[in-house]
Amino acid sequence: MKVAYVDPIFWKGKKVFLTGHTGFKGGWLSLWLSSMGAKVTGYALAANTTPSLFDVLAIESLVEKAHLADVRDLENLQKSISQAKPDVVIHMAAQPLVRYSYVNPVETYATNVMGTVHVLESIRSVDSVRATVIVTTDKCYENKEWVWGYRENEPMGGFDPYSNSKGCAELVTSAYRQSYFSGATSVNKVASARAGNVIGGGDWSEDRLIPDAIKAFEENKPLMIRNPLATRPWQHVLEPLSGYLILAQALYEQGSAFATGWNFGPRDEDNRSVQEVVELLIAGWNKTALWQKEGVEQPHEADLLRLDCSKARRELGWIPKWGLETAIHKIVQWQEAYKVKENMQEISLAQINQYMSSKL
Repeated sequence: MKVAYVDPIFWKGKKVFLTGHTGFKGGWLSLWLSSMGAKVTGYALAANTTPSLFDVLAIESLVEKAHLADVRDLENLQKSISQAKPDVVIHMAAQPLVRYSYVNPVETYATNVMGTVHVLESIRSVDSVRATVIVTTDKCYENKEWVWGYRENEPMGGFDPYSNSKGCAELVTSAYRQSYFSGATSVNKVASARAGNVIGGGDWSEDRLIPDAIKAFEENKPLMIRNPLATRPWQHVLEPLSGYLILAQALYEQGSAFATGWNFGPRDEDNRSVQEVVELLIAGWNKTALWQKEGVEQPHEADLLRLDCSKARRELGWIPKWGLETAIHKIVQWQEAYKVKENMQEISLAQINQYMSSKL
């Protein structure tokens, strides 16, 4: 089987339009692309946490242009993409939280479904684009709580508004691909990417396990866990980002064979319970830290979720590099460096370089 890598030579000088550049994943991807010489145009709402990775890494100083704008604004998005004339579009802007979606379903659907429609509609008339990656989530599948991983041809679904909106975004992407971006006459090849539970240094998002844990540990409070036995496909943020970049390379260079849906999840052994992840983090923290099960009834969330990534391994040559223990170690390193006010752009670039040079 071939093994593919993120190719800095490919990305040097490429014009990339990236939605969601102010977010956690978007900050890491902006840094990575910029470090390879890509010319990034960002489009997203202002970062919604304080601190934020966008500010800590000084992302605005790295990108060619940063639009603080909303993907729900079709006219502005069309104008911004048209002006940027990108070679590659990566769409990551989203409302990303399950529990938030229960309280704000209309916002969730408007952002995740119509935001995707707006991106795809905007690139229809921009003939510079050769590759488009629409990022959704592992939760887009109709979750049947079974023990094996979901494959890319499984039905879309989603119990909660967030998961369902991402399933809808996948269906939108499929419809636009078949209607407007298929056949020999279309130079733009469109794919979707579904990642697992992404973790890494610099995530201050609310209602996520690692940020909640670090905040509790730093305040010497017990971490409250809703469902310690829930199993998820945990992966360091650089894992799926590498998948998105390799997929974009394949779309650009090899075309329609790769214009489909793709899973980018961890190895099977890194599908772990919430409790296991927290205990690994506690072990690496080297300080007193505790967790407790939350006693309040919570909205429905899946207990078991796995991804089958054999297609990405076989056809793209994408293979995960960092296991969960390594991911946790990198998070602790990053957070400790941030606490003593090191140059976090340099620290983050060092982790990217370590990832790229890691052996499989």
